[in-house]
Amino acid sequence: MFEAANIRDWIGLPVVDQSEEKIGTLESIYYDTATSDPAFGAVTTGLVGFQKLVFVPLTGALVAPKHLVVAFPKKLVKDAPSIATDGELDAAVEPGLYEHYGLTYQTGSNGERRLGRR
Repeated sequence: MFEAANIRDWIGLPVVDQSEEKIGTLESIYYDTATSDPAFGAVTTGLVGFQKLVFVPLTGALVAPKHLVVAFPKKLVKDAPSIATDGELDAAVEPGLYEHYGLTYQTGSNGERRLGRR
């Protein structure tokens, strides 16, 4: 396994934790607006008709030919803040998302939001 040169190439592939338990499918990437680095992956979880998107940090994530391995356990990811599969990540949710994973949240110098989807 190795770090991805372009993490977007793994959209549509399974996301697993370090013990290789499947969490879901990578739906999209959210970038840090200050650095333009990939920050979080939005992962589709749940059963058809009851699916949602949960967010997992991409820090420490590795890729294999057929899946993305994240550095956080499945249970922690499944309990993360989520949105509907056709929803948008609201700026008010961002601080709680970072807090859920024990990460420091800081807005831009003019209060800009931290995450953006491309």
